[in-house]
Amino acid sequence: MIGIIDYNAGNITSVEHALEFLKAPYILSKNPRDLENVDKVIFPGVGDAAYAMNQLKNTGFDSFLKNFSASGKPLMGICLGSQIVFDYSDEGDTPCLGLLKGNIVHMSKFDELEKDSRIKIPHMGWNNVVRINGGSSLLDGVGENADFYFVHSYVIQPEDSSIIKGYADYGIKVPAVISKDNITVFQFHPEKSGAAGLKILENFARC
Repeated sequence: MIGIIDYNAGNITSVEHALEFLKAPYILSKNPRDLENVDKVIFPGVGDAAYAMNQLKNTGFDSFLKNFSASGKPLMGICLGSQIVFDYSDEGDTPCLGLLKGNIVHMSKFDELEKDSRIKIPHMGWNNVVRINGGSSLLDGVGENADFYFVHSYVIQPEDSSIIKGYADYGIKVPAVISKDNITVFQFHPEKSGAAGLKILENFARC
């Protein structure tokens, strides 16, 4: 059974529709206690890091996520959820969950993007993802260089670059798939990325 965390900062409906299409059983809840016995968790997110962290603390999902990640059960982060599993975000000067080591920085801090007026911030739309460092098992059955849907202005900067399993070329190499142990996060939106994204969610449901 998949648990979906609803903390008032997530792209919940699209994730639900994708899992329903796949006939993958799930529980959606605003209460951590309802998800204590699930086999795996999807941690979605859109919007502002500071607001999201405040919501996690208010609902108790901050502690839930730390305990769940320590349990060794599969955890998937999506978009903002892929960022705030790290230590710190520039957005709102926000200490985050610290499940993975690294920081989140705004795209404007990269000289390559500042110098190229053709590259717009936020990074919005379809972009192919190149696999590196062995890829991820959640990409099994997904075509090489498949396109996925991105919407973000901040970039994940892991302390250990070997946990980056895929990147998008957007003037810089944007870490798009990051995986370590039982945690795999996607900067893009699998639930909005057509057949390739559905395959990722199907793999997660079966893992």
